Amino acid sequence: MSDKHMSTQFDAELSGISGRVLEMGGLVESQVSQAVKALTDFDGELAADVLAHEDRVNQMEVEIDRDLSAIIARRQPTARDLRLLIAVSKTIANLERVGDEAARIARTVQRLINTGVSTRLRLPVSDLGFEAELAIAQLRKALDAFARLDTARALEVLKQDDQIDQEFDGLMRKLITDMMEDPRTISSSIDLVFVAKAIERVGDHAKNLAEAIIYVVKGTDVRHTSLEDVENAVR
Repeated sequence: MSDKHMSTQFDAELSGISGRVLEMGGLVESQVSQAVKALTDFDGELAADVLAHEDRVNQMEVEIDRDLSAIIARRQPTARDLRLLIAVSKTIANLERVGDEAARIARTVQRLINTGVSTRLRLPVSDLGFEAELAIAQLRKALDAFARLDTARALEVLKQDDQIDQEFDGLMRKLITDMMEDPRTISSSIDLVFVAKAIERVGDHAKNLAEAIIYVVKGTDVRHTSLEDVENAVR
C-alpha cells in the first residue's frame, strides 16, 4: 500500500472522528438548551426527554474513545496529528461532562415540579436563563473553533469566560438575598444554586475545549496561563 494511500485513509479517519465529535457536541448543546427551557417553563416532559438522551451521550464518548485508541495503535501518528487525537480525547470527555450538567439541571426541574414549588414561589429562573445563554454561546463558539481549528475563535471563548463567572456571582447574591428575605425559598434556592453552578461548569468545559484547540494548532499548552500569554501563543 502506497504512503499516499495510507495518508489519505488516515486523513479520512481523522475527518470521521472530528465529525462525530461535532455530532456529540451538537447533542449536548441541545441537551443544555432543553434542560434550561424545562426549568424556565417548568416543563417536566422536556426534563424527562433530556434524561432519556443521557445514555446516548455516554455511548458516543465510549465509542469515539475506543476508535481513537485504535487509530493511535494502528497509525502511530506524530506531531500535529497526535495532538489532534489527544485534543479529541479531552474534548469528548468535556462534552460528556456537559451532558452530565444538563442531566443535573433536568433532575432539579423534576424535583421542583414534584414539590410544587413552581406554583408557590416566584424564582429567579429568568436570570438563570441568561447565564445559560452565555454558556451555550460559549460552547457553540468552541465547537465552531474545533470544526475549523480556528485559534482566533478559541481565543474569543477564553476572553469571554469571565462574563459567565460574573453572572454566576450575581445570581449567588440574589439567591442569598431571597433566602434571607423569605425563608420559604431556602430549599428551592439551594436547588437553583446547583443549577447555576452546573451552567457555570458548561462555560468551564467550553473554555477547556478552546484551550485544547490552541494546543492542537500551536503545540502550546495554555492551561493555567494568563490571557496575555495565551494571546502571545496564538499570534
